Amino acid sequence: MTAAVVSPVIDVRGLTKRFGDRTVVDNVALTVPRGQIHGFLGPNGSGKTTTIRMLCGLLTPDAGEGTCLGFDIIADAARIKREVGYMTQRFSFYEDLSIAENLDFVARVYAVPRRREAVDAALDRLGLGSRRRQLAGELSGGWKQRLALAACLLHAPKLLLLDEPTAGVDPGARRDFWAEIHELAADGMTVLVSTHYMDEAERCHALAYIAYGKLLVTGSAREVIAHSGLATYIVSAADESEQALTRLAQRLAGEAGADTIVPFGTTLHVSGVDHASLEALRERHSADGRFRWLRAEPSLDDVFVRLTQQAKDNFA
Repeated sequence: MTAAVVSPVIDVRGLTKRFGDRTVVDNVALTVPRGQIHGFLGPNGSGKTTTIRMLCGLLTPDAGEGTCLGFDIIADAARIKREVGYMTQRFSFYEDLSIAENLDFVARVYAVPRRREAVDAALDRLGLGSRRRQLAGELSGGWKQRLALAACLLHAPKLLLLDEPTAGVDPGARRDFWAEIHELAADGMTVLVSTHYMDEAERCHALAYIAYGKLLVTGSAREVIAHSGLATYIVSAADESEQALTRLAQRLAGEAGADTIVPFGTTLHVSGVDHASLEALRERHSADGRFRWLRAEPSLDDVFVRLTQQAKDNFA
């Protein structure tokens, strides 16, 4: 007997959205398998939020087709809205209601069966039980994040769409949040999460990078780095002088081989796709011993800086 084929949770092609004469999402194709944490990355204004809103039925694409949770993204938009959990960038709960009251309101909107039990379970899962009577407006960023995630889970969705969920929260809250996301994925939840943090991108099973409306690359972190073709050197000054590195960066700008020059603390990351030219550059600028050049594996930061530089700004 052959194994049953499991359809992707998200499977869209040619996804396009225009506002006036600007195309903010341009012919995007995206496939997300069941149970995967899929990172959605790109600079501000790249089209991440617009794409997520088309996937969950809040925006109608101007072109494109596909399914989300098996439902047609255009014909079944109303059904999709009720089947996904969508966590927006902005905190969108009533600040003069308590945590429990906000969750009870969301449960009523979704007509959640056995509502009170569902609210109690969400409070316990996200560690909110002891704060259930605290007003939402009094919460810190990390606790607001927990409330938002608890609300997303109330109606037992099979897909979470998280739009920069950890922006503005402390590292401890980010760590706890990602631990919860991985537990949900282990239980079969599918997650599409947009983020600006490269350490978070590395926690995802696969990545999609969009810049100025165009999808540039997809794959695991390892595949994305390999696909870039970049070679990278980490450059430090022998005398640990920040001024010396600044002057070196100015000299390297525009030279053959140095496609990207990015400061990282007390070092520079110098990367390029023409490995021979980059090596010649290293030899010229390390001959006098003032700088140490260490060959390193390109990071996701290095790759995404390069991708963004290559992309055409659709607002230019």
